Amino acid sequence: MPLPRIKVAKDKAELVQKLLDTKGSTGAFQTYADIVAFAASLGAKYQKKVPLTEISQSEPAPISLEVFISRGYDYLIKLIAIADTQDIKILSTEGGISEINRVQIFEEYANGGLEKLGNELRGAVDYTERLV
Repeated sequence: MPLPRIKVAKDKAELVQKLLDTKGSTGAFQTYADIVAFAASLGAKYQKKVPLTEISQSEPAPISLEVFISRGYDYLIKLIAIADTQDIKILSTEGGISEINRVQIFEEYANGGLEKLGNELRGAVDYTERLV
């Protein structure tokens, strides 16, 4: 079974693109995975969980879970899922259902965190300065 992909809401795609550190931008993050992980942490901290309605299919396209694992964010995904469900069974590797549930929980907290970030960064010229 292929690894699931972490999705970003279509209405948050522009913000995510602006947060990426590209030539000539004021973004603070090196990869989309870094942005999503930060947003999920922020969403979890403020217990802001927002379901995704429409999913971005272009930039940023859904990101393979493999990218998050390679950057060490698999532990973050698992911790957020345990904190949300209060059930250690969410770590189960049988059947793949738990992994899909963990990804969905992570996506919803990331969406909530991106919503909070969008409100906090509204009107900012330099995102890095405002994030710090």
